[in-house]
Amino acid sequence: MTNDLLMIVRQIMDQTELPQETFIEAIEAALYSAAKRRYGSTHGVTIRIDPELGEIKCYVPKKVVEIMQSFAKEIPIEEAVKLKPDAQLDEMLEVEVDPKEFGRIEAQTARQILVQKIKEAERQQVYEEYKDREGEVVTGHVQRMERGSLILDLERTEGVLPFSEMPHPNNYQRNDVLKCLILEVQDSVKGPQVVLSRTHKTLVARLFEMEVPEIYDGLVRLKAIERDPGDRAKVAVTSTVDDIDAVGTCVGVKGSRVQTVVRELDGEKIDLLEWDEDPKVFIANALQPATVSRVTIGEDENVEVIVPDDQLSLAIGRRGQNARLAARLTGWKVDIKSESEAGSLFKEEIVGELFGTEPGEGDAASTQDTEPDLSELDGVGSKIATALKDSAFPTVELVANASLEDLSSIPGIGVKTAEKIQQSALEILEP
Repeated sequence: MTNDLLMIVRQIMDQTELPQETFIEAIEAALYSAAKRRYGSTHGVTIRIDPELGEIKCYVPKKVVEIMQSFAKEIPIEEAVKLKPDAQLDEMLEVEVDPKEFGRIEAQTARQILVQKIKEAERQQVYEEYKDREGEVVTGHVQRMERGSLILDLERTEGVLPFSEMPHPNNYQRNDVLKCLILEVQDSVKGPQVVLSRTHKTLVARLFEMEVPEIYDGLVRLKAIERDPGDRAKVAVTSTVDDIDAVGTCVGVKGSRVQTVVRELDGEKIDLLEWDEDPKVFIANALQPATVSRVTIGEDENVEVIVPDDQLSLAIGRRGQNARLAARLTGWKVDIKSESEAGSLFKEEIVGELFGTEPGEGDAASTQDTEPDLSELDGVGSKIATALKDSAFPTVELVANASLEDLSSIPGIGVKTAEKIQQSALEILEP
């Protein structure tokens, strides 16, 4: 049996990087298990292994008797005196036994325990390798799909890319090479489970760190990142020295650096912008590529942004995406108005102060030209109106043109409410 065990060990040693001590402990555990099946207990059983010579010796306690009735537990006095000349009846001797004498069942048990112990050691080694790597980027090959999740080969183990951590839409195929962020490492019964992400904004940061040496050297810093995974991201950067253009450095010659990151993110558009300590400047930069005329900071983190009339749709973006990302990036609640809209409101305020009327109260023509308020929509109270404005849908027209998915993702608005609000907006805007 020892030859079989050694052969198994040599085969596994050629395939793994486990230390020799691990294999010795596994062999000892296997032999102790086999000894327990044969002798009923491992009390007093000793296993000695010489890894250099490849020798395995096993010693078991046996009682010295005059007439032997149990070979496993007793030794006749005639044999005992050969091992110990002064052996006495009823004395317990440590007797060397040949593991080859173990039966078929004991040998099978030993092999099973050996393989099990080595697999456990391998799993623990992989867990120790990955447990401190959360937040790092790893490269994996797509192997298969399981219950909506992708299984990636990470060489030493497998990684799981859940459906919720994939940008949508995507078209991943078997053998595709993906860079993923290690989101979490779990030590499960089946072994370490490495949970991956392709949607986390830290992935963008790590990819830029890999591509831009100046970030690694600390000459350029990533200050803030927000993204709609698979579609668009905004990245605010700044330099720690005066003679370095942070944005240009990250863009690279002819866009080489940023395009490498874009390709890795399956074509996700990336807006690189300059971070600034002045929130007004930072907010204006965050709304790029739109041009901003004026930024006014109010109370409770509310900001009014005025843009030229022809820049309004660009500032808000498709389905409000540009304004939404800018708000998340800066941490301010951004309310965007065109210059004509802001001028009209300013005139109403002046008239109100002179004649004691509220903004919006004027002649019939003025009332007809005023854009309908969100509160006029069915199902929109003050809380939902505030939520719509905070989510870059400050006007009835934007609500009418929004997607139901974007509207229903706003806190406090479900799918049915979104349908009701949008239908009401369409009816109000009908000529």
